Amino acid sequence: MTSNPKSIIVTGGASGIGLATSRHFASQGHRIAILDINADVGLRVAQELAEEYPASIVVFKKCDVASWDEQAAVFKDVFLEHGGRLDIVMANAGIAEGGMITVVDLEEEEPSPPRLRTLEINLIGVIYSVKLAAHYMNKKPLDDTVTSRGSVICTASNVGLYPLPSSPLYSATKFGVVGLVRSLANILSKAKIQINALAPSLIETNIISDHSLYKRMTLTPMETLIRGVSQLLGDAATTGQIAEIHGENVTIRPHHDFVDETVETTITQLGAVSEEYRALRRAQETKP
Repeated sequence: MTSNPKSIIVTGGASGIGLATSRHFASQGHRIAILDINADVGLRVAQELAEEYPASIVVFKKCDVASWDEQAAVFKDVFLEHGGRLDIVMANAGIAEGGMITVVDLEEEEPSPPRLRTLEINLIGVIYSVKLAAHYMNKKPLDDTVTSRGSVICTASNVGLYPLPSSPLYSATKFGVVGLVRSLANILSKAKIQINALAPSLIETNIISDHSLYKRMTLTPMETLIRGVSQLLGDAATTGQIAEIHGENVTIRPHHDFVDETVETTITQLGAVSEEYRALRRAQETKP
């Protein structure tokens, strides 16, 4: 049991990876808010975890992560209920394409709009979670003794590192999460907030509804993912990292090498110019 219980939000926390991480944090005696769209399952899970780990406090909040208004309201509630504190956010909620590729369909007579629910939950929902997490973590007083004001861990996937032709939209959302984490790390580190991502290989969860299909595939144990969570949270200096979870291993994946010095210089220059532009805009907005 921890002597310093933390305030934690887990989106998609009622099943799969979210449930496993919720149980992990509950076993350590933390204060956890499980966000999920499935109220019946979420309420039951929260009650079971609270009974199993009485030193923890576990509550359920119904939330569609694709809705900014719902996420914003729930984050505010949790922050206030947890005494004006938010330490860890697991931006985990996600769905699959359900075997239907709607980004392209070469057999259609007329093109139909692609189904974008996967995008709305897996990427836009994560963006909402990250923004809200940073907002509330940034309220923690900052002084020289504080090494971390909070940590965000996003659930990506190893198909955010490799292409997955059978689920191109799902893969695109996970590539997006990887890019988001790597691109935000420097900005958030200035506020002593960490952001990292998990990129698990295939783990048996309800994201594939027919569990018999898992018998035909090579699986990664959930225990490996929990070790990845612990590793990312174990060092306040760890940020902008992608932890690939595969088999029994947790491998930190570096970003691509720059193709040449010109590209590296250009990326650096873009960052500096963008920062100057933001500073200019802020100055203009504060003028009377």
